[in-house]
Amino acid sequence: MSKQHHYLKTINPYFRDVESGKKTFEVRFNDRNFKVFDVLHLQEFSPPNDFSGREIDFEVTYVLDSSEFCKNGFVVLGIKEICRNY
Repeated sequence: MSKQHHYLKTINPYFRDVESGKKTFEVRFNDRNFKVFDVLHLQEFSPPNDFSGREIDFEVTYVLDSSEFCKNGFVVLGIKEICRNY
């Protein structure tokens, strides 16, 4: 089983909350079939089309995909920081 790498735009205040450690999860549409041990490359993004260049890498530690708790097609991902790229 190989882990996948996902590059994901992350707007503020969510990027700052993940960066500070306040937010230890991601809620995402599961169009990428997220799995435990996948790597998320969260890239700070300001609409309409502006990347700051700041990126934080996380490993997925848990995937909650229960229809009892998540909207159809969405998952909650438990994450832990791997490194910061800035």
